[in-house]
Amino acid sequence: MKKEHRNNLVYPITRWVAGLVIPFLVVAFIILYFLPNNTATLFAWEIKPPMTAMMLGSAYAGGIYYFTGVILTRQWHRIKVGLIPVTIFASILNVATILHWDKFNHGTLPFFAWVSLYFTTPFIVFGLWLWNRGQDTNQPDESDAIIHPFVRLVIGAVGATTLAIAIFLFLNPKLMIQLWPWTLTPLTSRVMAAMFSLPGMVGLGMAMDSRWSSGQVILQSQGFSIFLILVAVLRDQSAFNWSTPGSWLFTIGLA
Repeated sequence: MKKEHRNNLVYPITRWVAGLVIPFLVVAFIILYFLPNNTATLFAWEIKPPMTAMMLGSAYAGGIYYFTGVILTRQWHRIKVGLIPVTIFASILNVATILHWDKFNHGTLPFFAWVSLYFTTPFIVFGLWLWNRGQDTNQPDESDAIIHPFVRLVIGAVGATTLAIAIFLFLNPKLMIQLWPWTLTPLTSRVMAAMFSLPGMVGLGMAMDSRWSSGQVILQSQGFSIFLILVAVLRDQSAFNWSTPGSWLFTIGLA
C-alpha cells in the first residue's frame, strides 16, 4: 500500500495492533491489580510484595487507556508521543526477562503470553512509529492549545529526572533496593525501571512538541495510571517503610 504524504492519518495496521494488545493488558491488569497475592499461579512469575504487582498493573491500565485512544483517533499526531515510550518500556522488560530467566514460571500459559508479548512488541511498536511518522503535518488543530516553552521545559526536566531514576533502577538494582520505599529484588527493580521509563520518555516527547493535542492522550493515560498507583499505596501501606524519606517522596511526588 502506498503511503499518502503528510495527511496526518493513522494507518489501519496501527489500530489493528492496538486492538490485539489490549486483551493482554486487560487480563494482566485484572490479575496484578485485583489479585496481587496470586501471581505465583496466575502470572508469569511470582511478584512480591503486592505493591509491586499493583504498580505494574497500573501501568497496564494506562496502556489500555492509551491503546484505546490509538484505536479511536484518526489523527497521527495525537498518538505519536506514546509509541516510543511504549517501545522503551517493552524493550526493558524484554532484557529483564532474559537477565532473570530463571525467575519465571516456565511452561505455563502466562509465561508464554509474557514472552510472546515482550519478545515482539518492541519491534512491532517501533515499526509502527517508523511507518506512521511521516504523516505528521507539524500543524496544530484548529481548536488546539500551544504549550508555553517554560512549561515544556519543566515537563522535559521532570521527564529527564524520571528517566534517570529508571536508568539507576536498571543498571544498579543493588543500590536502588536499599533506597526504595518497599522491598525489591533485582528483577522487580528492573521492572520498575521499565515503568519509570514510560513517564520519563513521555515528558521528553511532550517537551519536543508544543501542541497540547499531541500529548493529550498519553498524558491522560499516565494520569490514570498514577491515580491507580496512589490507590495501591493506600491498599498496601504495610509494604512501605514510612520512617524513611523515600516512602514520602514517592507518595507525595506522585500525588
